[in-house]
Order: sequence, then C-alpha cells, then structure tokens
Amino acid sequence: MTIQTRLIDYQHDGQTFEGLLAWDDAHAGARPAVAVAHAWAGRTAFEDDKARALAALGYVGFAMDVYGKGRRGRSREENAALMTPLVQDRALLQARLGAALQALTAQPEVDASRVAAIGFCFGGLSVLDMARCGLPLRGVVSFHGLFTPPGNTAGRRIQAKVLALHGWDDPMAKPDAVLAWAQEMSAAGADWQLHAYGGTMHAFTNPQANDPGFGTVYDARADARSWVAMRAFLAEVLA
Repeated sequence: MTIQTRLIDYQHDGQTFEGLLAWDDAHAGARPAVAVAHAWAGRTAFEDDKARALAALGYVGFAMDVYGKGRRGRSREENAALMTPLVQDRALLQARLGAALQALTAQPEVDASRVAAIGFCFGGLSVLDMARCGLPLRGVVSFHGLFTPPGNTAGRRIQAKVLALHGWDDPMAKPDAVLAWAQEMSAAGADWQLHAYGGTMHAFTNPQANDPGFGTVYDARADARSWVAMRAFLAEVLA
C-alpha cells in the first residue's frame, strides 16, 4: 500500500483554488470519495492529513479549498478575515463548495455516485451547507461545526444523511443552537444523527488547540471516538 497525492487546481468565478487528492494505489479502479472541508485558517496540513487518512481507509480523500490558491490565515485576525465574508455570503460559499465537489468527481479514481464530505469547525458548517443546498452527496459529517443556518435553503429537503460530532461545552455552538439545528434537520426530512461529547469544547480534534479562554481545547478521547463514529457512518452511506 502506498498513499499517492496530487494537487488539483480548479476554477470558480475566475478564481483559482487548489485541493489535494489522496488515494491508495493498491486499489484498482474507481472508488468512493470523501471531500474534506477546512477550518477557518484554510486548507492546511491538518486537512491534507485527513485526506491521506481517508485514503488509508480505502477512499479517495480530497482536501478542498474555498479561500483561493495559496490563501491561508496565520492568526485569529487573518483567519476571521478569510472566513467571515463566506459566513455572511453563504450562497458564495455553497458555490465554491460545489466547484470543489465537481473537481473531485471529475477525477478518474473517483466513483462519482458514491461521495461524502467531512468538515472541521468552519468546515463543519460548510459540509452542513453542502447537504442543505442539495449537492450530490450520500452523507456529510460535521466535526465541532457551527450550526448557523444559511438563510437561503429554507423549505428544501435534505437528501444526504447527516452526522454531527459535537462537544457539548463548545461555546461557539451552545445547546440552544444545537436544538435549533436538530429542529431544522427534522423539518427538512433529513436522516440525521448527533453525537455529543460531555466535557468537550470546540476544536476537539485538533492537537494544537489549547486555549480554554477562547473555547478551543483538544480532547484525545473525543477525537478518537469521533473518528470511529465517522468510519461507521461512511461505511454505511458509501457502501
């Protein structure tokens, strides 16, 4: 088994974006794929490593990009400046996610009929929006994602299965927001699940997260449990 990678440039509205594709060359032919939506800093080594880990599980992993080729944040202020315009213009975010998904499904290694998406923090919001706006996915997994509804998908049915993996003590998605999200999912007819981890804050999958005052703290136990839950979910939806 050797995990192979290549960078893929793709376009949306005259702007170039760059994603990383990862696959195991021991598998022949097209196989299911899983897109990875990045956190607020942009596509970093964290997301690229998740794409490789998915390739090791037998999928094609694809670390997406919604900021633009080479655009990364290096501080809270830079991260917020990159993320906020897309949180405020969810139609643009959804269009960029759609362009990334098209780039993924065009790859010869990918079975375009069996695709899912996972995302972390801002990426969790992103994959929930992919489900909300009806992109052709079998399922999405949000890791410590934001639950704020986009405002442009009310009344739409959600066809993709949805799994939210959530730290119950996350100050960026408090219990009222979680309940509102559950009601939204039910109203949209979604097949949804919520796994909430007690005593767990935001960014619990990121080993670099260690700022209790900001609400971001790594939790090894929740990290491991959430990855197991994701694996079971992907095995179901991409079978």
